[in-house]
Amino acid sequence: QVQLVESGGGLVQAGGSLRLSCAASGRTFSSYPMAWFRQAPGKEREFVAAISWSGGSTYYADSVKGRFTISRDNAKNTVYLQMNSLKPEDTAVYYCAARLGVLRTDRQYDYWGQGTQVTVSS
Repeated sequence: QVQLVESGGGLVQAGGSLRLSCAASGRTFSSYPMAWFRQAPGKEREFVAAISWSGGSTYYADSVKGRFTISRDNAKNTVYLQMNSLKPEDTAVYYCAARLGVLRTDRQYDYWGQGTQVTVSS
């Protein structure tokens, strides 16, 4: 089993930056593809970014490509999401996820954190 805890959310003005962290527990953490999703008020949860078990491959939603960067430090059991040039439409609860198997960009992940709120004001 894997437990995930997100942190780093908050209130930021448009154009600002935040770095989200996802602390994971579990002996096999380094073997899991990891991803970030977000859910805005009244919307379904959507894919943001994903990273392979080794960190060698990354994937981004078109809406965040060039602005967000996903990374992982397996030695620290931590996944990060660096968010730059934030826009009001980035406002959402951001969730960290881990999957047993190949990397996916849909919502079919096995473990989820509780989420951290990101609010971008205009």
